[in-house]
Amino acid sequence: MTLFAAVGQARALDGREAGLQAAHDALNQLGNLNPTLGIVISSYRYDGQQVISGVSSLTGSVPLIGLSTSGCLTSQGMNPHAVVVAFLASADVRADVQWFPGYAQTSREVIQLLADAFARRPHQVNLLFADGFNADLEQFCNAMPPGCRLIGGVSSGDLYLGNAYQIAGAQCGSGGLALARLEGRLAIGVGYDHGWQPVGAHFRVTRSRGFWVRTLDGRPASEAYAHLFGYPAREWAFPPLNQLVRLYPLGIEQEDKSLLLRSPLRIEADGSFRMNTTIRDGAEAYLLVGGLSTCASAAQRAVQQALTNLEGARPVLALVLVDYAWQLLYKAQPGADLLAVQEALGENIPIAGCYTLGQVVPVEAQPPKFLNQHMLVVLFGAS
Repeated sequence: MTLFAAVGQARALDGREAGLQAAHDALNQLGNLNPTLGIVISSYRYDGQQVISGVSSLTGSVPLIGLSTSGCLTSQGMNPHAVVVAFLASADVRADVQWFPGYAQTSREVIQLLADAFARRPHQVNLLFADGFNADLEQFCNAMPPGCRLIGGVSSGDLYLGNAYQIAGAQCGSGGLALARLEGRLAIGVGYDHGWQPVGAHFRVTRSRGFWVRTLDGRPASEAYAHLFGYPAREWAFPPLNQLVRLYPLGIEQEDKSLLLRSPLRIEADGSFRMNTTIRDGAEAYLLVGGLSTCASAAQRAVQQALTNLEGARPVLALVLVDYAWQLLYKAQPGADLLAVQEALGENIPIAGCYTLGQVVPVEAQPPKFLNQHMLVVLFGAS
C-alpha cells in the first residue's frame, strides 16, 4: 500500500483566503496525486464557512472534515490565528464524510444510528469531530459497540461565548458532529497520555446537575478551590481564574482505583464548575496538577505508544489533538509541547493538530473512551 500526506498552513485577513492558501500549499506538496481526505483545522476567529469556501475552491469534491480551535499545531509550531489543511492520498483507501447538524440537541437519534453503523463495519476507521461545549461525548462513547475504531476530539473556541464549529464536506456549524469513515489498506497507530498528577487534596462531589458541578464537600466548588489556592471565591468567577481552572482538573476515582480526568471549562458566577460531560453525585475526586516536564514526558509516551500500535507501518502523518489545558500550561513557551512530539517522531513526519476540549480514543474490546486533559497522537501509516 502507498499512502502519501501533506500539510499546509496559512494566515490571512479572512477565512477564505487563509483556507485557499493552506490548501494550495498542501496540494503543491502532493504534486499530481489526488487527495483521498482533507482535514481542515481553523482558528475559531475565522468564519468556518469562508474557510471551507477557500479550501473547496481548490479541492472540488474531495471529502473534508474539520473543526475550530484556539490554537493550530504544525511542525512549524503553534499559531493561534491560522488555517491548517492536511491531505491523505492513496488509491487503496476510500473516504466519505457525514454531517449531523444540531447533534447537541438530537444526540439520542444520532447515537443509535451510528452505533448500528459501526457495529456493521467494525474494521473501518472513524474520525470524529464534535461540539466541545454542549454535546456529551462520554454518553456517545459509552453507547458505541466494543472495539469500535473511533478516534477524534471536540472543537474549542471562545470559552465565554461557547462559539466553536465543526466541518464536514461543504457543511459547517456549531453544535454539530462531523464524521469521516476510512476503509481500505490503512494502518493507524493511536497513543495518548497526560502529565497531571494528584497532589493530596480530596473532595466528594456533593451536588452535580447536568454539565455543572455545583458543590464539593457541601460548599460551592469555587470555595473549595479558594480554600486551597488562597484567592477569594468571588475572584474565581472572573478572568483569568475562571479559565485557568482548567489547569487544575478533578481526578474521579473509578472502581479499580484509577483516576478519570475531568476538566472544567470555566467557573460560573454562582461558583459552580461548567464541565462538558457529567459527573455523578457522590464521586470521590482528587485535585490534579500538571507540569512542563511531566507533560513533555507524557507527549513522548503518547508518540511511542502510537508507533507501537502502528505495528511496523511507516508513519506519513501525525494528527495531534491536545487538550486546551496544555495551551494554558505552555503559554510562556508556545508550541514547546509539540517539540517533545517532534523529537520522538523525527523531523520528516508532517504534523497537523490543534488544541481541543476533549479527545476520543478506541479501546480494545470496550467502547471508545472520552478523555479530558490528554494529548492524543494519531499516526497514519503506509504498510
